[in-house]
Amino acid sequence: MFMMEKALKGSRRYWIWLSCVTCFIAVGLCFYLRQLDQGLGITGLSRDVSWGLYIAQFTFFVGVAASAVMLVLPYYLHDDMHFARITILGEFLAIAAVVMCILFIFVDLGQPARVLNIIRYPSPRSLMFWDMISLGGYLLLNVIIAFATLRAEREETRPPQWMKALALISIPWAISIHTVTAFLYSGLAGRSFWLTAILAPRFLASAFSSGPALLILLCLALRRLARYDAGEEAIRKLAVIMTYAMAINVFFVLVEVFTVFYAAIPEHAVHFEYLYLLGGAHTLAPWMWISALCAIAALAILLTPAWRSRWLPLGCVLVFGSLWLEKGLGLIVGGFEPSPLGEVTPYVPTLPEWSIVAGIWAVGVFLITMFFKITVSVRKEAEG
Repeated sequence: MFMMEKALKGSRRYWIWLSCVTCFIAVGLCFYLRQLDQGLGITGLSRDVSWGLYIAQFTFFVGVAASAVMLVLPYYLHDDMHFARITILGEFLAIAAVVMCILFIFVDLGQPARVLNIIRYPSPRSLMFWDMISLGGYLLLNVIIAFATLRAEREETRPPQWMKALALISIPWAISIHTVTAFLYSGLAGRSFWLTAILAPRFLASAFSSGPALLILLCLALRRLARYDAGEEAIRKLAVIMTYAMAINVFFVLVEVFTVFYAAIPEHAVHFEYLYLLGGAHTLAPWMWISALCAIAALAILLTPAWRSRWLPLGCVLVFGSLWLEKGLGLIVGGFEPSPLGEVTPYVPTLPEWSIVAGIWAVGVFLITMFFKITVSVRKEAEG
């Protein structure tokens, strides 16, 4: 109960912020109830594009959740105390991200009762079954580790020994949640855009750049709004990790482009042409070029130490925006357009879709706000 007690105490600005976020949640819930009543026909999804904005957001935030391993590794495995204050923030970010992932799957299924089919009829041969195991287990691990850490700090005692064992288990588990997600797509032989062995490494590289980018921005916001310093050295090291991960992600994309066009694989090249050739029915092309330009600008800033230290917030925004467009929109929709028969059915998310997505984003923001408020309060109380 002491956790909720900390979250229920705050300034007027804190409550205004939570009220605004709750309004977005309420709007998203209203549109979801409309979708529940009328079906997925109110979305931009169709027979040819059966996964859209919902699953794209799920894919992106699985990566954000998995990125917590970039903090657990140096802190628990290498005893780097610079990450002592920021690791728990990363674990709470992972909890919020996994909850958002579950909600995105929930709204995409149409009928909520279908979720129970995975539990009622478990099949080890199904990747959806393993995805449920990996997400559920990872959520449980982070909840136990984060709140056990806070309780130990509040009681001014050492964390229990078993907690380090759980933290070490969470390292391969974090990698597994995004690997299984990649296998969900690369295992579909009829979708040539995803039929590549490099999809899982590419997912992990993008995860280890988008997640740290978001966490750095949140830490900088905490420093300014709550006067809570997550540690300058930890942020600096995390920025270096993000830089190399982003460079590797761009390299993987270029490797894909070379392989497809040099080998002249038509069924694979047609998806890249649809995503990046401007004009005609290529509705996603402008956004994908914006993503590419953001990636180039981000690397220019991050790979130059002087620029990275001066313009780190801008670099993080560019990394997050670039990967959200490339992975949170283009990767999933681009796998369906064109169809295996060569037909193009343009997919444009509708207002209800955007509203439901905004509502789930608001749920994540609400959880992060509450978790960070509890963390800051406990830490300040312990230090005081």
